[in-house]
Amino acid sequence: MNYLEAVILGIVEGLTEFLPVSSTGHLTIAEKLLGMQVDDPAVTAYTAVIQMGAIAAVLVYFWGDIWRIAKFWTLGLVKAEHRGTFDHRMGWYVIVGSIPIGIVGLLAKDFITGSLRSLWVVAAALILWSAVMLFAERQGRQDRGEKRLTLTDAVVVGLLQCVALVPGVSRSGATISTGLLRGLDRVAATRLSFFLSIPALVAAGLFELKDALGGDIGLGQTIVGTLVAFVVAYASVAWLLKFVSHHSIGKFVPYRVLLGVVLIGVLASGAMSAT
Repeated sequence: MNYLEAVILGIVEGLTEFLPVSSTGHLTIAEKLLGMQVDDPAVTAYTAVIQMGAIAAVLVYFWGDIWRIAKFWTLGLVKAEHRGTFDHRMGWYVIVGSIPIGIVGLLAKDFITGSLRSLWVVAAALILWSAVMLFAERQGRQDRGEKRLTLTDAVVVGLLQCVALVPGVSRSGATISTGLLRGLDRVAATRLSFFLSIPALVAAGLFELKDALGGDIGLGQTIVGTLVAFVVAYASVAWLLKFVSHHSIGKFVPYRVLLGVVLIGVLASGAMSAT
């Protein structure tokens, strides 16, 4: 991988990590167009590592919230008067909600980075999960804000976050849709999605770091891709929070479906291989 390719993949990661369009799916397509072997361990590892740039953007953007949650969660461990506060409870929600994807991601790692790294899977997931997003928008009551989050919400959203291990589904698409179906409003569902992304993507990035650096990609390219992902993702986070406060996530469905259909056509014509 050269530095231009690292920059391109960093931009793709930053733009798509938090939008409900699937960053893994877009990175798989971009890597294929750049002539890379998408199921190569070093390439899949690089994809996971540059996600840490996007997570760094979330940490910076939500630093005030994260610090407050961490503070009151810690205080609540030793002082009973803090245990009923929202921030203390939110700390537990993020921890408990992150457990499912940690277990599934570890147990199914070879399958996720191997068999599922196919553009046929990406195309199908882009189209099929779009129907779920539309259903969630139409059926979700959206009458609960963030202060009314429950542990059950965190567990259910955390469980459905595992579905996003399938390239093309979209982690934010899966978690926001689930939050809407639980009755959360779009902003609350989106903020919960952001917070649950932190443990999941940091763990994935650290776990894959050795494979990314041990392959043919190189430390410099990895650093560049991560930095570019950080800058672009910060802008994407700010934009998405404003967007969902006034617009349906169904607005992303036409793009998802069109990309899936085009991808199927390209694969069926033999113009591009699936892996």
